Amino acid sequence: MEVQVAGQMMEAQAGETVGAVLARGVSKKQMKGVVAGRACGALIDLSRPLPEGCTALEPVFEADPEGLEIIRHSAAHLMAEAVKKLFPEAKVTIGPAIEHGFYYDFDYDRPFTPEDLERIETEMAKSVAGNHAFEWRVVSKEEALRLFAGMGESYKLEIIEDLGGSEFSLYTHGSFVDLCRGPHVPSTSHLRAFKLTSVAGAYWRGDEKRKQLQRIYGTAFDSPKALKTYLDRLEEAKRRDHRKLGTQLDLFSFSDDAGAGMPIWHPKGALVRTILEDFERKEHLRRGYNIVMGPQILKRELWERSGHYDNYRENMYFTEIDEQAYGIKPMNCLSHMIIYKSRLRSYRDLPLRMFELGVVHRHEKSGVLHGLLRVRQFTQDDAHILCRPDQLQDEILGVVDFVRDIMGLFGFEFEAAISTRPEKSIGSDEDWERATAALMSALKAGGMDYEINEGDGAFYGPKIDIRIKDALERRWQCATIQCDFTLPDRFDLVYIGQDGERHRPVMLHRVILGSLERFLGVLIEHLAGAFPTWLAPVQARILTVTEAQAEHAGRVHRALQAAGLRAELDVRNEKLGYKVREAQLEKIPYMLVVGDQEVQAEGVNVRTRSGQNLGLKSVGDAIGLINADAEEPFKRGGMSYRFSYASPV
Repeated sequence: MEVQVAGQMMEAQAGETVGAVLARGVSKKQMKGVVAGRACGALIDLSRPLPEGCTALEPVFEADPEGLEIIRHSAAHLMAEAVKKLFPEAKVTIGPAIEHGFYYDFDYDRPFTPEDLERIETEMAKSVAGNHAFEWRVVSKEEALRLFAGMGESYKLEIIEDLGGSEFSLYTHGSFVDLCRGPHVPSTSHLRAFKLTSVAGAYWRGDEKRKQLQRIYGTAFDSPKALKTYLDRLEEAKRRDHRKLGTQLDLFSFSDDAGAGMPIWHPKGALVRTILEDFERKEHLRRGYNIVMGPQILKRELWERSGHYDNYRENMYFTEIDEQAYGIKPMNCLSHMIIYKSRLRSYRDLPLRMFELGVVHRHEKSGVLHGLLRVRQFTQDDAHILCRPDQLQDEILGVVDFVRDIMGLFGFEFEAAISTRPEKSIGSDEDWERATAALMSALKAGGMDYEINEGDGAFYGPKIDIRIKDALERRWQCATIQCDFTLPDRFDLVYIGQDGERHRPVMLHRVILGSLERFLGVLIEHLAGAFPTWLAPVQARILTVTEAQAEHAGRVHRALQAAGLRAELDVRNEKLGYKVREAQLEKIPYMLVVGDQEVQAEGVNVRTRSGQNLGLKSVGDAIGLINADAEEPFKRGGMSYRFSYASPV
């Protein structure tokens, strides 16, 4: 049969393998880096026959995204083989590739230790050196059950029964055999750059009522150089871990007494939040939003009417008052719709933009809680825009511009994806199609590229998800814009049109930063704890060389406070180098040193947290310098600045 291979047409014989066909279409040198083929769009092992009727075949190289995923999936099998050799009593469960790596879950009586991971890596390296082929075969259900029953792999038996079907795909390399759809690398010699990174607990099937397993995480790349780059980045991520920096900078903490997933904000952290929240209020007012507030709990009937009770109940908390069931709000939209319905609206009233810094509660499983990045109580910079259908595109683009301005202020790049209808959802197909088309049309009009994220929309409508990229090039979901034709219908929201008739508005649900807790966690790691001067809880610290300068330092402190700056005074009888180092570790933007020369000149010596010495300045010039630094990012973004929260004397 005739097949196009890497852009050129050639003949392929019946039964010829994918690898053999590709070898005639690419150079010998290139073929060394090929791990699979893409036959008519589907990934396939090099050792398998070219599918009958396939007319197009492309090589998948090790460094391609699909190639890396195949490498990582194969590395999970490699790790499972090593675990079974070293710990024969361990039972294997599942081992997929994930972003940047892979994992495999094991049922084993004692915890795996760091020393165990080293032994497993050594065993994996032996298998790589052995160059064992990954061999694929299909067996009947009965044969698969006999095979894994004979091996004592009870979890595999459960998977087979749950999957159903009469045939199952198996892969074998060396002494290890596993249920798997594939594809895999041709042989273990392609797995030359891997590292096991950690061990964590994981419930079987994610069910807290099932047995807790041990999940060994690892990563794998196409080359040792790429692996080293990634591991170096991991070390940098550990240094920037917001949980570690949160303690170091005295920003927040968690307490078992308070409950999991409930952050407690300390004075400096609460001050950062206050500044951020006040900034958001100012920006929303400037952009035509109304500030509103809704109750923390609402009657269950409202949550039933909205669809939350049927589609989101497992994430909600409920309580009872006077024999009436209430739901603690996981979202703010219901109160905002009640505000809209409080009086009859005209087409002239629209768009109506309502903004709330709303505290919400969501029941997250304990296994996924992670510092500020995944909590059970958080604050959303939530807004709902009710508009006419003809206003929809402009409102979506207005939100996108808002996101662009705010993310630019913090130095984040971002990308967009449109998340479509999930399996569990409400509303008509027509409304979902209209909403999805509106989001796509707005992004196209705004000149923005986007990906499609199938099935990940909200249960009431599709959404634009904004993913920001941090200093380590990790992606984080923060802003979102959800288009909803369904809830306005369920709550009978109307406006009187120009024709005097009742019409249904469209509702946009949107957040800019998203969860303030999550955003601050991301921001701390992005900045390695060094907040910009406008947001830093302490903008300057006055440091004395000896106790003799305490009086002048006190005058400087009061002058900074009078100017609205957040300043601290350090007159301790400690060496100056110690004080400077301490201030740098606390990420304070400016250190104003006061010695005898500064007292005589009635000034200060200005140093930055990066180690730059700006020299002797008058107190007024130092204040101007700090204020200019705080204002600079706002001027760059065309926004205004003024947040005066002077520390108490």
